[in-house]
Amino acid sequence: MFYVAYTLPGADAATRPVTFFYNGGPGSASVWLQLGSFGPKRLVSGVPATTAARPFPMVDNADHLLGQTDLVFVNAVSTGYSQAIAPFTNRSFWGVDSDAAVFRDFIQRYLAVNNRAASPKYLYGESYGGPRTAVLARRLQEAGVMLDGLVLQSPALDYNSNCGISTGQGCGGYLPSFATVGGFHQLTQPVPTDVNTWATQARSYADQVYAPALQAFVTGGQQAPALWQPLADLTGLPVARWQVTLNVGADDFRQWLVAGQLIGRYDGRMKASTGSQLASEGDPSSTWLNDSFATGIATHLRDQLGYRNASTYVMLSNAISVWDFSHAGRTLPDTLPDLSAALAQNARLRVLAVSGYHDLATPFHLTETDLARVDASSASRVKIRNYAGGHMSYLDDTTRPQQLADLKAFYASTLALRATLDLGPERRALEARSVVAVDRAGTPQVPGSVAPTAEAAFQAPHRDPWVPPRTMRAR
Repeated sequence: MFYVAYTLPGADAATRPVTFFYNGGPGSASVWLQLGSFGPKRLVSGVPATTAARPFPMVDNADHLLGQTDLVFVNAVSTGYSQAIAPFTNRSFWGVDSDAAVFRDFIQRYLAVNNRAASPKYLYGESYGGPRTAVLARRLQEAGVMLDGLVLQSPALDYNSNCGISTGQGCGGYLPSFATVGGFHQLTQPVPTDVNTWATQARSYADQVYAPALQAFVTGGQQAPALWQPLADLTGLPVARWQVTLNVGADDFRQWLVAGQLIGRYDGRMKASTGSQLASEGDPSSTWLNDSFATGIATHLRDQLGYRNASTYVMLSNAISVWDFSHAGRTLPDTLPDLSAALAQNARLRVLAVSGYHDLATPFHLTETDLARVDASSASRVKIRNYAGGHMSYLDDTTRPQQLADLKAFYASTLALRATLDLGPERRALEARSVVAVDRAGTPQVPGSVAPTAEAAFQAPHRDPWVPPRTMRAR
């Protein structure tokens, strides 16, 4: 397992928090969080504009989290430089449950080797990393490693509620995101002056008016002519498009909103002319980032951290094409029960979910409605914050300091809670024993080095979260 840890020298391991970061995919390296969010270095992307110099310059990040926690950026098997060793293959770990299990084992191993059993512990997962976090938190705590906080960045917690992933599901959860994106492009009536207020109005309309009409359309084909003009005013998408279908999906919206332009999936504020290089891969908000982040991680590891590796750093592997998405008896994962179980296991555990208003991959309101399913007894322990921005809201130079402030408050509150709910030396000893046990059990009992598996590196298009159509899935 390949990781990069930024730690504070000389800190007291018993009180210094440690946070494990990872992106999703599944099959995505954690380069986006490592060089885009709250680490010590940051690439300047200029998002949502597409005028910055490329490759993006790397700067000291004024909005880092090292004042609150050590940062460990973990790469899933087959991403970054993580690779299975014999007798396993990468595919051995390509599934919801096997992936969570190997992340659990890695974290336990890291805690043991670095004497961090007593440290306050946090998980930070983005996109598919959201459902990974829910399952992983449960698995860690079942193993005796109790957590203090979970941060869900643009999570896809229930794949079954997302119309872009499963079939037969209405796209009502996307409507507030359509409204904020249309408002940004000044196509709505009226053009909003405050994104928070506009999002609140869009939520209300989506839940109270659009949802029942959409259900009637999806189940029985019932039209709703009275809604066409209000929907056009709210989203900026012309009436003629709503007449085609009341169930507009994100891909159609991205192609239809601005004539001759393709709107970004990860950030709907970004657009590119149809047929241009920036639109050629299907998402200008992804294409704008990819090459610079690939260059940035190579430079950072080699020139700033002095790390050498002859293998290929894999940004997004082909794991997604063969991933076992089944979980808890369902074909596609619903990890809200796992999140509820993790909260029930641990009275001090708290959750912060952060999303971008302009994200058309994991819409903010879909995250809100998913999280509303958390058990009522734990609901007050889940906080939601939304910001101007896309899937990687932290890339926005205005939003990033706001998100950092919310993260700092989250760490402060959870650490204060930890002090009031300290269960004493017996609990701490139990957690320490659980970490030491896995360290001993996990030490390879073989002479010399174990050979890596001979699997070619594979760079796939950046899609996260995504389930390939059945016709594209390898067997």
